[in-house]
Amino acid sequence: MLTPLVLGALALVLASPVPWALARWPGLRHTPVPAMLLWQSTALAAVLAALGAGLSLVTSRLWDGEVGRLDVVLAALAGGVTVVVTGRLLLSGHRTGTTLRRLRRRHREQVDLLARVDHEAAGGTAGRGLSVLDHEVPVAYCVPGMTGSRIVVSRSTLTRLAPAELEAVVAHERSHLRARHDLVLEAFTVLHRAFPRWVSSAAAHHEVQVLVEVLADRAAVRRGDRRALASALLALAGSRTPGGALGATGTGLAERVAVLRDTRPRRVQSVLVSLAALGLIALPSGLVVLPWLAGLR
Repeated sequence: MLTPLVLGALALVLASPVPWALARWPGLRHTPVPAMLLWQSTALAAVLAALGAGLSLVTSRLWDGEVGRLDVVLAALAGGVTVVVTGRLLLSGHRTGTTLRRLRRRHREQVDLLARVDHEAAGGTAGRGLSVLDHEVPVAYCVPGMTGSRIVVSRSTLTRLAPAELEAVVAHERSHLRARHDLVLEAFTVLHRAFPRWVSSAAAHHEVQVLVEVLADRAAVRRGDRRALASALLALAGSRTPGGALGATGTGLAERVAVLRDTRPRRVQSVLVSLAALGLIALPSGLVVLPWLAGLR
């Protein structure tokens, strides 16, 4: 009977207090890969703990000793809660995925009608296939898609940014598309919308958006100029990104510039954060699997 209570408490802690605490650790952004792993592990562990609490209560009531009427009632309630949680996740996934894909498909169609394709805008291979809108407002973003993505810039962006800055911005957007950051954000959006606000964490959703941009920034500066990217982001500050797209001036611009300016290695932090992420996955998994294996024996 203790295992379901522990798993239930763990699910509540991982759903709100832990994301709240992690979001208030700005230094975590300086190790973006382990940080993203930690956020993903936290979300997955919360779901596993929530589902495991119901399943372990069902098995403890129906497998151990004689089964009474109260055991059946409690098992049915626990099973019902588990079904509801699973159903909300599946429904949120369907709605979120359908809405985003429809939005992106329509936007790609509009871009293809209004934009011209420029193969030389950013120079070299990085400028290949840019969709350029004839617009005075500087914008730069990408529209992901399984059947064809787009990197969109405006004419004002081409004239305002220096060649190195434009190269860095395009590399940033290509990183989004290559790493499929849209799927990472979609998964957290599904979790955020699947549960009430008092359970889901807005801090987690926001921080993952920042980390996705930091990861794209890191990929862009591996082959480009760090200062060029920072100055380009500041030059494009205030530009809006359409719904369903990923923009270079997305969430957390000030935080990202601070990360770009700090080049100190954080190897110890990377190792510790990675180990914490693995531990978070192992904890609810062990609490569910080990009692079940003991019952089989």
